[in-house]
Amino acid sequence: MLYTKDTTSQAPYTSLPSSSPPSSSSKLIPEPEQHVLAPSYLGIDVGNDTYVPQGGEEPPPEFTPYEAEYDVHSNGHIVSYDHHLNEDGEALYRFLLAQASTPPTFLCHCRGTHTETHHRTVSSPDSHGRFRTRTESYTETITDFDFYLDVGRHIILGPIHWSMADDEPGYRGLMVRQVETSEGRRTATREERKGFKAWLKERIGRGLPPWIPQNSLVSGDPLGNAEVLKSSKTLRQWADEYCASPKYLKEFTYEKVVYGWHIAALKDAIRAAILSTNYRGTITVDFETKSSKITVRPDNRLSRALSKTWVKVLLIIFLIYWPFIWLYKRFHPRGGGRWEVCGGAYALKYWQRYDTAPLVDVGSSSTEAQPPSYTQEARTETRVIGVREGEWFQRWEGVLRMAVNSRTQSDIPLTEPGFGPGALNPVALTLDGYTSPW
Repeated sequence: MLYTKDTTSQAPYTSLPSSSPPSSSSKLIPEPEQHVLAPSYLGIDVGNDTYVPQGGEEPPPEFTPYEAEYDVHSNGHIVSYDHHLNEDGEALYRFLLAQASTPPTFLCHCRGTHTETHHRTVSSPDSHGRFRTRTESYTETITDFDFYLDVGRHIILGPIHWSMADDEPGYRGLMVRQVETSEGRRTATREERKGFKAWLKERIGRGLPPWIPQNSLVSGDPLGNAEVLKSSKTLRQWADEYCASPKYLKEFTYEKVVYGWHIAALKDAIRAAILSTNYRGTITVDFETKSSKITVRPDNRLSRALSKTWVKVLLIIFLIYWPFIWLYKRFHPRGGGRWEVCGGAYALKYWQRYDTAPLVDVGSSSTEAQPPSYTQEARTETRVIGVREGEWFQRWEGVLRMAVNSRTQSDIPLTEPGFGPGALNPVALTLDGYTSPW
């Protein structure tokens, strides 16, 4: 016999003192300086469906497209076991270009939880058949709000096809990360992998493109004039190498990356806006990218079976996966191989170069009444194209507070403050069985 006796909760909402911090807007977001010179790949025509920057992938000639079979998983990732894509590099290359024309889904996920400690009385018989009671406690996690904001709708440029540099640790046909050297490929050292992972985390937090080199911070030029395709091989050549491999459990992955916003600073600004609503629970703010991977695998039963999570879990439980399949994939010459060296980049904002018009020289003669005029030479300046993170935060700051106070919980992303599909209803919002007027 179980029943609740009393409840002790940790309230996530507390009253703010009179010196509570005022509402913040774009001051929390450090905007990029305008004088930073943009890289050469940013002189673009936004009207093009697919932009090919300087040093980027050349578009293939026109031909009748091959309709490959593929599956779309619950997270939006595309997986294909098409036999033709595993034997024809041209077909694989065009398949990747076609699927890359659709940008990924980029969401801001805000979640708040708190814990409650409950006490209950439990009655159970002892060895003599007499019932004895005891009090025990347990902790429960309560979700206060859980909602998404659609950030990907602000993507204005892409895809820009990119590839990893030869000296960056990446999967180039084996089950371990490798680097490309003048003497061939070798396994990346532990220091190289650790340094690359640290740079990858910082690059994503700062919203830099995937082709920015690791030493860009040392050189003082965070954008630089970097080549987009940093690999010694083109995307088509990587596709040919994959198709030529005889491995039985190989896979080729093309990754879509969103860049342009300072994600780390934006997370801090959103967290500060939530705290200003008197909320004192556990706050989680993440930026999630869905529909961001295109994977091609061989058309065989084992490859299809290992792609299913429940099959892999059963193999691990029955001690089949680790001692047999894992060793086969890693060490057998016909086992497994991964190719993860290229992808597409999609910009939330970017810098565009333009030339300023020079001043007209009205004359070279000079008198005491009229000083001589000078001609200003034309110079190249930059301007930001797209919505800045500070502007986006100003627009959504009030909606964030409203969603937190109303304890919004929805899997449908909010698209616009107050209107549009998935937007908050400014009239009323049904939450947990009751209607809260707005």
